[in-house]
Amino acid sequence: MIILGLESSCDETAAAIVETGDGARPGDARVLASVVFSQLAEHAHYGGVVPELASRAHIRHIGPVLKETFQAARWTPEKLDAVAVTQGPGLIGGLLVGLAVAKGIALAAGIPLVGIHHMEGHLLSPFLADPLPDPLDFPFVALLVSGGHTILLHVRGLQDYVFLGQTRDDAVGEAFDKGARLLGLGYPGGPAIEKAARQGDRQCIAFPRILLDKKKFDFSFSGLKTALKVQLSRQKTGEVPEHGLHDVAAAYQEAIVDTLAFKAIAACHHVGCRRLLVAGGVGANLRLRERLGEVAAAKIALFFPPLSLCTDNAAMIALAGWANLRQQPNPRWDSLDAKARWPIQEICADGV
Repeated sequence: MIILGLESSCDETAAAIVETGDGARPGDARVLASVVFSQLAEHAHYGGVVPELASRAHIRHIGPVLKETFQAARWTPEKLDAVAVTQGPGLIGGLLVGLAVAKGIALAAGIPLVGIHHMEGHLLSPFLADPLPDPLDFPFVALLVSGGHTILLHVRGLQDYVFLGQTRDDAVGEAFDKGARLLGLGYPGGPAIEKAARQGDRQCIAFPRILLDKKKFDFSFSGLKTALKVQLSRQKTGEVPEHGLHDVAAAYQEAIVDTLAFKAIAACHHVGCRRLLVAGGVGANLRLRERLGEVAAAKIALFFPPLSLCTDNAAMIALAGWANLRQQPNPRWDSLDAKARWPIQEICADGV
């Protein structure tokens, strides 16, 4: 099956063509072409994504991105078997652009169209690694970490996801962005803090690790952001010793990765699973990967997508489209609508 994927939920305009295998293994898929246009330069001046600017940029760039994708794959729309598009969650303007284009292509070609939950795409992205890590297979625990989401799932199989927990307030990507803003660093905050932290002392400040309960899997990062704000304020007034930018960034990052690692490993033990998959933009953080390796030791196998597939892309959407089409080969899409909010629980199974 040859599937076109489209992604436009935030500030990347992306298209990809993926060829899936004949069997039931997502790891048999092959990326024929994947093109991503990043709007980072357009939003950096504002310190974050501006929804109106993002949607206008999607309109400008989705045509050229599609053209480049078909040229790179040496394919044509008439030869596609299906189209998969991010239906949500995300910025409504961008989602509408992707959906409109996807519907037009599917209608013209007379092929199925399936709407995809953005985080299901991230969940399956490590299966697109070439070569595929061995023994990446079901079941596993998934830690999904991005600008807008921090989620733990028990993945028992394709389309068989059990919700374990998520953030109660800020997502981990927001914690990095807001922390970087307080520290006067650039946007996006994750890479900026990671770069500054490389030269710092991770143990110089005891920032809080919140909700560290081995049997509960929700996260909270808003208190950590507040702790950073208080620390910087008290340093200015001389109430606490002065720490340089690199040290504060390192200690702040360490509090984040400690919390993620603790929760993820605890979730593995809770469900009796010895595989942990980490995906989403924050999954590119090298200190997070290192810390998970320290905590997991040899007891839990760790899997990450290639760095190129950590951030938003359309290849993961195409693969998630294949997974959905296996369950429902002829989806109804005439009333397919964008979902700015789409709780992950709505695509999860009941039970633990």
